[in-house]
Amino acid sequence: MRLIQITDAHLYADIEARSRAGVPWRQFQQVLSAVKAEQPDMVVFTGDISQDESAASYSLAVQAMASLSCPWYWLPGNHDQLALMTAERVFVDEVDLDAWRLLLLNTRVEGQPYGELGSEQLANLAAQLEKDDRPILIAMHHPPVDVGAVWMDAIGLQDRDAFWRLLSGYPQVKIILFGHAHQAYAERRAVGDAMVNIYGCPAMADQFLPNAEEFAVDEASRPGYRIVDLEWSELLGSEWQTWIERIAV
Repeated sequence: MRLIQITDAHLYADIEARSRAGVPWRQFQQVLSAVKAEQPDMVVFTGDISQDESAASYSLAVQAMASLSCPWYWLPGNHDQLALMTAERVFVDEVDLDAWRLLLLNTRVEGQPYGELGSEQLANLAAQLEKDDRPILIAMHHPPVDVGAVWMDAIGLQDRDAFWRLLSGYPQVKIILFGHAHQAYAERRAVGDAMVNIYGCPAMADQFLPNAEEFAVDEASRPGYRIVDLEWSELLGSEWQTWIERIAV
């Protein structure tokens, strides 16, 4: 199946409002048009749907996403207003993908740019992992790893050590997708006796400069999305291919 990740739209109620390097609503529409042409089986929106935390911004997103011909799911980022977001569309934490499973985690911390899972959600994650050994893809907003930009690494997932300790007992976790960093990223990490592949995604809005010590927009990069083609067979087990696509703006 083909799963596509989109992230960090940073929409405003005003569709003409500008970000630092573009018009978020226009870029959202352009990315979504390209995504639809990829004929995905599922789309996952990994947070920061809104920039101004307005009900109208979530309504715009949901109306646009309704044009997809496949199921889609979202999770909150640090800029999101959870009550307004879930009033438009419910947040689910698990999706059955037949041979695979998708788990969606809420790393948002009220009023903070960084993320946490917290003990309750970690316990729930352990219970989800315990009940099924099918290959798993986890989606979250905040990076559970350092991406190399000093300022961004300071506002990533704060309880990442507890997260990785938990995963060390569950080799069925194969892929982790995150947003927040506004850039492409890929890392392969040994966790217990298994390998986990961790991927970041370009934003739909502005891109951030990789490896920067302080906040900086990467004006040379373009908005984009990540494609993940998931496979499974009796002979080879779980396999996938993933890559980034960008759009012209």
